[in-house]
Amino acid sequence: MISFLISAIKIIFLLGLLIGIHETGHFLVAKLCKVKVNEFAIGFGPVIWKKQGKETKYEIRLIPLGGFVNMEGEVEHSDEECSFTKASISKRIAIVAAGAVVNLAFAIILYFGICATSINNSSNVVSGIIDNYAAQEANIQVGDKILKINNKKIMTSSDINEAINSGEEIAILIERNGKKETIKVKPTEIKYYSTGIYLQSIENKSTKIIALEAGSAGEQQGLQVGDTILKIDDQNVENNPEKMIELLQVQQENTEIKYKFLVERGGKEIEIEISPNLLSKYYLGVELAIPEDTFANRLYYALYDTNKFIFSIIDNLKQLFSGKTSAAQLVGPVGISEVVAKTSGIKDFIYILAVISMSLGVTNLLPFPPLDGGKILLILIEAIRKKPLKQEIELKIQLIGFALLITLSIIVTYNDIIRIF
Repeated sequence: MISFLISAIKIIFLLGLLIGIHETGHFLVAKLCKVKVNEFAIGFGPVIWKKQGKETKYEIRLIPLGGFVNMEGEVEHSDEECSFTKASISKRIAIVAAGAVVNLAFAIILYFGICATSINNSSNVVSGIIDNYAAQEANIQVGDKILKINNKKIMTSSDINEAINSGEEIAILIERNGKKETIKVKPTEIKYYSTGIYLQSIENKSTKIIALEAGSAGEQQGLQVGDTILKIDDQNVENNPEKMIELLQVQQENTEIKYKFLVERGGKEIEIEISPNLLSKYYLGVELAIPEDTFANRLYYALYDTNKFIFSIIDNLKQLFSGKTSAAQLVGPVGISEVVAKTSGIKDFIYILAVISMSLGVTNLLPFPPLDGGKILLILIEAIRKKPLKQEIELKIQLIGFALLITLSIIVTYNDIIRIF
């Protein structure tokens, strides 16, 4: 019971805080632009506290998972000079974008704080060479500094992993004894088999599939999100993910490998035969030194990691719209709540807070009504046309967008529930 209450408090605090600062962004910029705000509410449902200001009614509502800013002329036409519709194009865009911008800024500050207090960064200085890997073949030596790979700047081990991911020959610019030289080498290829299955966690002791990699053997050959794996090749793996992983870890190359899965789906047991994909991973075979723990290094790596964090969120959205990531892998409020509930420690919680705040900010700026980005798009159309859209047309666009958004939310929530239960 206590664990449930703690989880509930964490979820309410996180969602309430992020939505609260989002709406506060709209409110503050509206005030700055001298647009009248009739009502500013945190939460939704019955009002538990309210105060009438000079022009704005401030409210706190019972359910702290939402909020809104009601500006003069935002929904219905108003001829008042202080109304939203009378404000200039630039001011209206600033007001609408403010909520998402505040979420983005908040996420960056949080993530920067986490990175600045972390001491687990790696440098680009080689501290060890792994036998029989590409680095040894290329005569890379301990003490070498890896500056660039294929003209891409290298700062950490993750940069190396990204740079060699294609498996093609790479040009490594190193610094050795104050001199720079370029070494060409092909990364070492390690083949492995993959079914594309994602389980919740080993600690969870569950073999229920929570996600399937897009285009993977599991997805293409009949497995579904929500299936519980009972047996593999007649060996019982239910509630034993370690055993399941052990059975799927085949070392030798053999394109004829097939697994016989017995899964439970909707109360029925189904047998599915899966031929795993033979995939490759590529390694340079170097160990990197940990940078000296100084304030300057912490600041440097914090800035670097925060920049990568920002672009990773944007890249994830690109992959979704390009079809590289399946919509089934999206996470909604239910999935977010589960992740938040399972956080352990303040640092873990702050990291999730930063990720969700960044995702909320980026998503809200997508040009899709009724998101803030969709509203900005309509304002830009007005600027190009030199006149606003008819109110009926704008309302229809918003309603269609809202209907599509609700439909997507239902699908995502359903997938979340299937993954969890």
